[in-house]
Amino acid sequence: MHEIRGIGLFLATCSSLAVAGAQAQTLRVSPDQTLETQGLSVIVEQNQFSPIFFDEKNAGIQIVLHGERIATDGEIRLNPTPEQWDPVPTFGDRTLGEPGQIVVRSSYPKANLKYRVKVTAEEGGFRIAVDLDAPLPKELVGKAGFNLDFLPTAYFGKTYLMGERPGLFPRNASGPMATDGSGDPQPLASGAQTVTLSPEDPATRVTITANAPLALYDARNRAQNGWFVVRSLIAEGAKDDAIVWHVRPNVIPGWTRAPVVSFNQAGYTPARDKVALIELDPAFKAPSEAVLVKLTADGEKPVFRAPVQQRGKWLRYNYAAFDFSSVREPGIYAISYAGQTTNPFPIAADAYARIWQPSLDTYLPVQMDHMTVREQYRVWQRASHLDDARQAPPNITHFDGYRMGPNLDSPFKPGEHIPGLAVGGFQDAGDYDIQTPQNADVVRDLVWARELFGLDWDETSVDEKAREVEIRKPDGVPDAIQQIRHGTLQLLAQYKVFGHAIVGIVDPKLRQYAHLGDAGSQTDGKLYDPAMAPDQSDAGRSGIDDDRWAFTTAYPANDLRVAGSLAAASRALKDSDPAMAAEALAAAKALWTARQGQTANASDGRDDNGFMARFLDLAKVSATVELILTTKGEAVYTDRLRTLMPAIEANFDRISGAAILALPYMDAAYRDRIKALVRAAKPKIDAELTNPFGVPVAMGSWAGSGEVASFGSNMYLMHRAFPDLIGSEYTLRALDYMLGRHPANNLSLVSTVGTRSKLIGYGHNRADYGFIAGGMVPGVLIIKPDFPELKADWPFLWFESEYTVSTTTAYILAAKAALAVAAEQH
Repeated sequence: MHEIRGIGLFLATCSSLAVAGAQAQTLRVSPDQTLETQGLSVIVEQNQFSPIFFDEKNAGIQIVLHGERIATDGEIRLNPTPEQWDPVPTFGDRTLGEPGQIVVRSSYPKANLKYRVKVTAEEGGFRIAVDLDAPLPKELVGKAGFNLDFLPTAYFGKTYLMGERPGLFPRNASGPMATDGSGDPQPLASGAQTVTLSPEDPATRVTITANAPLALYDARNRAQNGWFVVRSLIAEGAKDDAIVWHVRPNVIPGWTRAPVVSFNQAGYTPARDKVALIELDPAFKAPSEAVLVKLTADGEKPVFRAPVQQRGKWLRYNYAAFDFSSVREPGIYAISYAGQTTNPFPIAADAYARIWQPSLDTYLPVQMDHMTVREQYRVWQRASHLDDARQAPPNITHFDGYRMGPNLDSPFKPGEHIPGLAVGGFQDAGDYDIQTPQNADVVRDLVWARELFGLDWDETSVDEKAREVEIRKPDGVPDAIQQIRHGTLQLLAQYKVFGHAIVGIVDPKLRQYAHLGDAGSQTDGKLYDPAMAPDQSDAGRSGIDDDRWAFTTAYPANDLRVAGSLAAASRALKDSDPAMAAEALAAAKALWTARQGQTANASDGRDDNGFMARFLDLAKVSATVELILTTKGEAVYTDRLRTLMPAIEANFDRISGAAILALPYMDAAYRDRIKALVRAAKPKIDAELTNPFGVPVAMGSWAGSGEVASFGSNMYLMHRAFPDLIGSEYTLRALDYMLGRHPANNLSLVSTVGTRSKLIGYGHNRADYGFIAGGMVPGVLIIKPDFPELKADWPFLWFESEYTVSTTTAYILAAKAALAVAAEQH
């Protein structure tokens, strides 16, 4: 136990104030079955543990205090500091109990543990009571307990009281750890039945009083993404009221959330619309007017004021709009509202001139697999995964969601090395796998961006033969061409080895998968030889079983998605690498031909709620369009596209861009049908965009910046083909959303783009609370039922903060589209 004796008197005084200072707020049960009062929300199992990723830090009982989700995962757990893939409970149901009470039934079926958790409003907070259907099985005694996780960044540098014993929340994990060989984290403090978190801070103070001893853990001692955990063990033989906690979150009297003024952090071109959105606590007395100030050598100068326009309520907040479109004079501006002035932004003709370059010249090189990547003095990684890859075994579900059925669709035996795969490709995200569909999308997006807008930017040197990349060192070759070629190398390698695309390449072991830092140190770069001992190696082989696995299932949709990207790549590479271009086109045609007439479940006998069928329809259209563009309208492909019109009609919201690009090679009947679809799409899109931001806002388990990017580029292509039907505003709204005009805060979702951006991201360097310039994060997640969240300072929520390669290239395409429509307005 860590104790800080020198501050004991101060903290003891705070302890006496902790309960007395808490407002005796009365929580009420909302229609969504949460507990609510002004300044405090208790979310009760509206968000369940994931069946694939298990603990995502968005489940169980959660506390939103003073506008911040400070606690999560209030549930029975079988470990004091569970890691992501440790066992999680299975949600049963949620019902209303006595007045002011929400009851949740859950279980651990494999452990024969069934129970209910009752959350009841009471004076000053709420009561948590755990009733077991039967006393704990013997094997769970000393293991099962009730946990509640608290956000580390909300408590860094603050204090706690375990009873009357004080301590400090450490900024960096520093133990204590067990010395019995288990290596398990030990409590920071334990033994009392009352704990108070941050007694000195009214905004984050929480007191818990229990009927059993409490313990406070730092779960970061086990994994960097751990939170601070308050826990009580369930006693042997306990059944009803096995655990009872009285939770007292301090609520500041009269607290209201400050307005969030959101706008495009990169600024605005003079002639375009300029509308900031103001997110308002319904209890906040909102001023009716906002002011635009110009920042000059003499300071702030008010230049425009106007009433804000009400946009209604969406989720838990009210919204208003401040329209300053009439201001066109170039300069640096800020918005003054409710006594606060925002950070600055420009109005300038070239406001968007450099919003996409960091994504192309920094983020994508950092994600290049099988390469050493250097940026001046910094080495991002040495040549990575040169021991790729071994054949994954049959009939497994990988912890990252990859699945292999009984058929390998491969000439290699389980565990056998597969030659030829240690080339090209992109590490998909904050982990280090190659996801083939996403790699295919990267190639396609970059080809489209070059063909539609030009992408002749050169800031990076790429030497594939030497496996060397150097950022900020031009080599005379456009970066987009080099990245297209790098992605194509991996796609072609898969085709040459297997005759089809594979699902991807990923680490086989959980500890290896959780690696952070230099990708070149994730494996030893030598082929695994089972005949060698772990400490044996030679120039090319070793006894270390660290080679990544290739998941080799052949899916029709995957093959077609890759076929389309290879066809697109052949167009981009025909001048710089005609041999590779010809090889890519031949592979694209072969894959396309082989997959005609196949259904979604041809490979594995399944179709999850029609998803695979829709995915296949999209891939059929996309691949056919790319081959039409590459062959300049060969009849076999144009004829096939006409027969795919039902698929286009059924999926027009997602496939409209590709369908429109084929127009120059199709007949008048096809054009008329596409125009009719565009005409019908507009009122449907407008009706569905019921949020204040005018773009699709994802409501699932992963935030939706990628969907917004695709929306922006698809709407651009509709506008480009049919400007009389579709305006440019949709594409500009998408740009505004990605660069700051979204819920929760006003950060640009693209690191380093704009005056304020997301600078703590879920990338390879997330353990350093760092960023990768140009990477786009998923953005705002809606914590069900109604809480929009994008944490600015905690990198480990991948559903909000994880960069991915395909999302970032989708941003490049959408940003270039927005630049084009902004130029139309000059």
